[in-house]
Amino acid sequence: MYEESNSTKYIIKLIACGVSAVVALSLIFMSFETVSAGERGVVLRWGAYDGVLEEGFHVINPFSMSIKTMNVQTQKVEVTADAASKDLQSANSVVALNYHVDPARVGTLYQQIGRDYEAQVIAPAIQEAVKSGTALFTAEELISRRAEVKEAVKNNLVARLDKFYILVDDFSIVNFEFSPQFDAAIEAKQVAEQQALQAENDLRRIEVEAKQTIESAKAEAEAIRIKAQAITQQGGKDYVELKTVEKWNGVLPVNMYGSAPTPFINIK
Repeated sequence: MYEESNSTKYIIKLIACGVSAVVALSLIFMSFETVSAGERGVVLRWGAYDGVLEEGFHVINPFSMSIKTMNVQTQKVEVTADAASKDLQSANSVVALNYHVDPARVGTLYQQIGRDYEAQVIAPAIQEAVKSGTALFTAEELISRRAEVKEAVKNNLVARLDKFYILVDDFSIVNFEFSPQFDAAIEAKQVAEQQALQAENDLRRIEVEAKQTIESAKAEAEAIRIKAQAITQQGGKDYVELKTVEKWNGVLPVNMYGSAPTPFINIK
């Protein structure tokens, strides 16, 4: 009985030592915290903000401290935004934003917003920036002055997000969509402009052809004038008779009537 009692106590001690070792090892591992590259560790002591850890290996008190990691790398988000143009046309757009959290102010962001800043801050800011920027332009200008529209929206968005320590790396308007009625009106206008341009080109062609005809007629008239002047200078009637002789085939008329002229006979 005595040996069995000692054996039981020994086993209990072994179990206790094993449990103690596991607890000790767990506490040791819990005392170590690693902040990965591109992240910052927000330190909470008893649930209250207590600073920020940089990238790397850190030792903490597992009983009073906890670490919440925050991504400070460039991230991308796409948002669909509905707005109205200056002339009150509905304009639906898809915008893409590349951004990152300011590493120097990540603790304040966590205190004010937490880690769900994309839904709470970024998406609403994009909606408001798109509405404000779009309202500065007519629907047609949203298409023809796209670079200016983008810049207006981006400037508005930068100002809004900077208040929450979020920095804009890049911004682009992926697509603009309008109502079917507006699209039809734009298409009709383009067709009308093309037809007007075609008519203008036809008018110019007709004017050019008319000018060419006039110049051709002037040239022909001038040629006739020069030829007539040359005929006069070269003997007039004699020159005409000479040209007639040059064209005669040498055959006299077969039938002669009373008043018919006899060609080329001029006997003196």
